[in-house]
Amino acid sequence: MIAKSLKWSRHNLFGKPFDALLTLIVIPTVLWLVYEAVAWALAKAQWDIIPQSLRVLMIGIYPADQAWRAWIAVAIIAALLGMALGCVFAFRARHAGFLAFVLLALAAATGTNDLSNLLFLGASAVLFVGGWMLTSWMPLSRKFLVPASFIGLIAIFAVMAPPGANLWGGLLLSILLTLVTSIVTLPIGILLAFGRRSRFSSVRWICTAYIEVMRSVPLIMVVYWIWILMPVLTPQLNFSDVVRGMIGFTIFYSAYVAEYVRSGLQAVPRGQTEAARSLGMSEFDINRSIILPQAIRVVVPPLVGNVLDIFNNAPLVFIIGLTDFLRAGQMILANPQYGDRTYEVYSFLFVTYFLVGSVITFVARKLEAHLARGSR
Repeated sequence: MIAKSLKWSRHNLFGKPFDALLTLIVIPTVLWLVYEAVAWALAKAQWDIIPQSLRVLMIGIYPADQAWRAWIAVAIIAALLGMALGCVFAFRARHAGFLAFVLLALAAATGTNDLSNLLFLGASAVLFVGGWMLTSWMPLSRKFLVPASFIGLIAIFAVMAPPGANLWGGLLLSILLTLVTSIVTLPIGILLAFGRRSRFSSVRWICTAYIEVMRSVPLIMVVYWIWILMPVLTPQLNFSDVVRGMIGFTIFYSAYVAEYVRSGLQAVPRGQTEAARSLGMSEFDINRSIILPQAIRVVVPPLVGNVLDIFNNAPLVFIIGLTDFLRAGQMILANPQYGDRTYEVYSFLFVTYFLVGSVITFVARKLEAHLARGSR
């Protein structure tokens, strides 16, 4: 083992003089930075601000007496994510033990000792595991994942709407914005991709113009203009700021999803389409059963990257007055009592963003490998 490690180090770290120089500079620097960060986190940082401000970080300015509504939304999201995870990972008994350990560590790290919160957290975990087991052990249930996602999103809006949608905030708002945009943009992007390949010139020009315009302007401008124009164009509907922000994100990212899907459509061999037509299949059946499944398999990595991009750009909704996860942290620091806790708050935000992004990336790689096995 030692000999193998020395051989690897000599080949990868000290193979050339320049490699050796970089190794001698980079590794000590990284180790020093890690040591300083760990020493600060364990000895100097005052982490009591996190459990004290956890409600604001998680749900923003949502009323405290209505927090049970947010917990119901979390439970629905957990069930949907569990069902999605079951399409990639087969549920095993060891997963339940690992999840229980994570929940206990999370409760201990955040200082959650309220009985009602612990019960809601446990119920969310049970629904997550139940959804995971359902789609893992009953493959036929995967066909209902898409309609279940739309029904779940509608239920979340119905549960959380009574106190006022403009009060939504925190990490929950960022996750909801990511889920809604990711789910809704996929069918819209698929339609735009097929529309750009349509034999009808008017449909092709409209779809092409839409895609190129959206890809040529910044997201913040689209969100801001949707927020301004919707009350003018549809005064009778009176959409909330949250809905207008989600519409802006959906309009913008649908163009990118369309381009990803179009690249996948172009990767499907033309011979398969010609063979299907020779068998008498309609264009709709060809696109639905032959072309689209293969195209989606090809574009899984960019689609997942798009989900990460949506989550990381969620803080842009601050421009229309919403309190996302990052804005919630800034609100806490605006309190003079916590003005000296900047490093603690931003470290917590950084770790949370990093963990969410890492989980999405890990699941995406497993999904890509799963789809690759299915194509062989």
